[in-house]
Amino acid sequence: MTRTLTVGLDGSPESLAAADWAAREALLRDLPLRLVNASEWQAPVYVPAGGLGMPVPPRDVQLAAAQRLLDEARTRLADRYPGLRIDAEDIPGLPVQALLRAAEDAELLVLGSRGLSRVTGFLLGSVSLAVLAGSERPVVLVRSREPGEEKRAGARPAGTVVRDVVLGLDLDKPDDAVIDFAFDAAARRGARLRVVHGWTVPPYYYGGDLMPELDDDMNGRVRRELAEVLRPWQEKFPAVEVITQTTVGGAGPHLIEASHDAALVVVGRRIRRSAVGTHIGPVTQALLHHATSPVAVVPHD
Repeated sequence: MTRTLTVGLDGSPESLAAADWAAREALLRDLPLRLVNASEWQAPVYVPAGGLGMPVPPRDVQLAAAQRLLDEARTRLADRYPGLRIDAEDIPGLPVQALLRAAEDAELLVLGSRGLSRVTGFLLGSVSLAVLAGSERPVVLVRSREPGEEKRAGARPAGTVVRDVVLGLDLDKPDDAVIDFAFDAAARRGARLRVVHGWTVPPYYYGGDLMPELDDDMNGRVRRELAEVLRPWQEKFPAVEVITQTTVGGAGPHLIEASHDAALVVVGRRIRRSAVGTHIGPVTQALLHHATSPVAVVPHD
């Protein structure tokens, strides 16, 4: 079965920005684009007069609205990206469960997330967060641009700058799927790959200003280990230029800073199949709330 690149639509500016990003990515990957909308709402509830809330419309009204949304998005994208194969479908079920099912047959699932500014980055809704935490396929979150940002981005002549793909890499648990995803993304864009790794000093460490040679020694060890982990992918993707950034402490702030000028930031998420439910690590959480570029979260065992 041919995989698709799937994007979830809900009519918001964020989801329309995600659809544009997904269309460009589908062309890069030579994949069909699948537009989906989970139009089923929660069952109608009683809303007292003067109370806060909104009655849920009848199912036929929901379906009609969903079809209009899908048709309009499909037409707009077909005009903007000629030659792109586009399917559109209203999928049954409530949004989280429906999107998780849609992700199973997707190369990528793309969702929109509200971006308020370069400082606040993403504003994750409950649906996006639940889908991100539950999906076993890669999920990309795309924020909408803040007012005026589109104009600033357009001030640079098209094609003059290829932005880096950024990979946040944990050397304690490096995963092949995450590294391969990042190298592949950089290769398809003709972009440089910037690898960011944060490391912590051991409890017995006595370096610093008093013994700077220990700093150099430990940093050298980390860089050698990083080079060893990356070597198979540099051989597989010889055209991708790789630069590495190692820093003492958490990688989160450095990934957030890198996102301001990145084409894409790639991080991993460990799949947890247990009664305690899903989990998103602190670095990914921080990145998702403050990044300004699209963020790809790649699940792995």
